[in-house]
Amino acid sequence: MSAPSKIGRLSMRGTVLLLCDMQEKFRPNIVHFGEIVSNAARLLQAFRILGLPHLATEQYPRGLGPTVPELGAQGVPTFSKTTFSMLTPEVEAELSRVPDLKRAILCGIEAQACIACTALDLMERGLQVHLVADACSSRTQVDRMITMTMLKQNGAFLTTVEGAMLQLVRDAAHPNFKEIQQLITKPSADTGLLSFFQSPLSG
Repeated sequence: MSAPSKIGRLSMRGTVLLLCDMQEKFRPNIVHFGEIVSNAARLLQAFRILGLPHLATEQYPRGLGPTVPELGAQGVPTFSKTTFSMLTPEVEAELSRVPDLKRAILCGIEAQACIACTALDLMERGLQVHLVADACSSRTQVDRMITMTMLKQNGAFLTTVEGAMLQLVRDAAHPNFKEIQQLITKPSADTGLLSFFQSPLSG
C-alpha cells in the first residue's frame, strides 16, 4: 500500500467506521462511558444513513459480555477477539471487501490498549486513521490523553463526531444532509476533554 496522505480529509469513498469493544461490562469503569457511547451511536447512525461500511469488535465477549444495546441493537457486523488490535483475520477479510479502502474512523475503548494497537496496525498497513476524540476513552483521562498525543505523533488525525459527519457530506446540497443535520442539532455529549486540557497537568 502507498503511504497515507498527510492531509486528513475525510471522504465517503474508501472510509470505514470501526467501533472498538464498547461492551456492557466496561460501563462502570470507563471515564464518561455513557457519553462516549452516545457520541459513537450518532456517528454510527450517520454511517448507516450514508450507506457507508462499519463494523464492531468485542473483546472476549464470553467474559466481558456483548456490545452495549445502544450500538448492538443496530445490527452492526460484530467480530469477537482476544487480541488488543481489532485487525483479526476475520476483520481484515471484512475490510478487504471495502472498495478502495484508504481511511478508518476509530471509536471505542480503551485508548491505551485496543485503540492504540488498532490505530498503529492500520497506519502500518498504509491506511489513514481518524481518531474520534469525543468517542474514545479509557479508565483514566491520563491514559486517554497521552494515547491521543502519541497517536497524533505517529500520524493519526484527531477529529470529533460532528467534525467527521460534516467532512463526510461536505455540502449542504448533499441528498442526505438534512438527516445528518438532525444528528448534529444537539451538541455532542461532553466527555471531559476540555476540563482536562485546562487542568494543571496540561500546563
